[in-house]
Amino acid sequence: MAPPHDIRRPFKRPTISDQQRRRDLSLQRQAQSRRDAQHQARCLASTVLSLQSQTTPEPEPDIELELVPETEESGAPSQELDVRHAAKLKGAEARKWFAKQLMLPEWMIDVPDRLSDDWYVFARPAGKRCFVVSTNGTTVSRQRNGSILHRFPSALPNGAKKRDGSGPNQSYCILDCIFHELDQTYYVIDMVCWRGYSLYDCAAEFRFFWLNSKLGETGACEPPSFYHKYRFSTVPVYNCDQNGLFSAYSGAVPYTKDGLLFYNKHAHYQTGNTPLALVWKDQNCSQYVIDTDSKGQVPSQQQVVLELQVDGKLVTSDDPPVVFGCLDSDFIQKSGLCSGNLLRFAISDGGLSFVDGKLAKADLHYLEKPNRARAFADSYSKIMFQHTVRHCPLKIDDLLGSISSADDQRNKPCDIEMGIPIHDVLIVWIDEQAIFRILVDLIWLLEA
Repeated sequence: MAPPHDIRRPFKRPTISDQQRRRDLSLQRQAQSRRDAQHQARCLASTVLSLQSQTTPEPEPDIELELVPETEESGAPSQELDVRHAAKLKGAEARKWFAKQLMLPEWMIDVPDRLSDDWYVFARPAGKRCFVVSTNGTTVSRQRNGSILHRFPSALPNGAKKRDGSGPNQSYCILDCIFHELDQTYYVIDMVCWRGYSLYDCAAEFRFFWLNSKLGETGACEPPSFYHKYRFSTVPVYNCDQNGLFSAYSGAVPYTKDGLLFYNKHAHYQTGNTPLALVWKDQNCSQYVIDTDSKGQVPSQQQVVLELQVDGKLVTSDDPPVVFGCLDSDFIQKSGLCSGNLLRFAISDGGLSFVDGKLAKADLHYLEKPNRARAFADSYSKIMFQHTVRHCPLKIDDLLGSISSADDQRNKPCDIEMGIPIHDVLIVWIDEQAIFRILVDLIWLLEA
């Protein structure tokens, strides 16, 4: 592979997705939510300060409810914040709840705009993606389908019964991790809650800063011990310029790589599929680029897993779902299928057809039901990534070339009017994080 400073051509491919449009819409929704949240936070901070300044404060029964908002207007649904109650759920109910909590990256179909300016990149550890929750003196990790991977004591706050929790008893932590089997280590790729304070509505730039600042203080990164069964570790995160992308792709790491993860710096932590986090693979940074069948072999035809709906439509796991085909009622009845079933199909010789960047037709051949442990159908971006890998893959040189092209254009006049000046964006970001830190300090003072 050539060194990262070589100039490469920008990559162009036929449009098969509206991924960039959905990225823009996600950022617009976040900006509106941020403005609403800032207004609410300023009012809350003002209220708390005024209460502290009163010599004989009046009781305010609603203040506790304001400190821990439980409305969907905050950007994170109440069920995401109430993990202590969810930890008490059992069996299928618990699996169903936790299966919906992870933020799932889309697969990179096209190169994002402003890749070198607005994105981070890091090498994804190979292993099992999981939610790690420390609460009530124990730590539990749950896989993507919601099933328990490990239940163990840890050095995370409130993660072990006989260890100083260094915080309120009701505090809890939520980490987004990948468990790497070879070295029995949880590699933390994101921080969702810390000591009971939600980071859902914080930008990835701040969440990564908070993760690297706080995790090591707990001793969670130390070798295993009696009250700390598994080691936790962060991953090296780079700005996605040429040197950063080259380092993530080719640099040495203490774990087996399974592709690259790209995070938009401004992205909040949102559950489900999001175009503001992307995964990309090739044969040099992942052992498994093309999906294998149930026998571990690469099939001659691409296979997809879709969900059967009441009307017979076959859809992806996206919100809203993408329709790939339809089964007639006779076939459904004869095969003993029902709504909600996940079904595996092969894409036959007719392949996939597109009109104006949208899927028009898919030649599907029914194979079987997938493994029962599977919780979701494939996403549209995954199917499209697997399609392009087989026909016209997006290569690392194409990613580096798009960054080179962007660098060349940076000094040229820009005819596009920006909606928000960059200095205003920085002020908004600083204001958001400053308010968060002020509120954390104020809450700790009240609890003391």
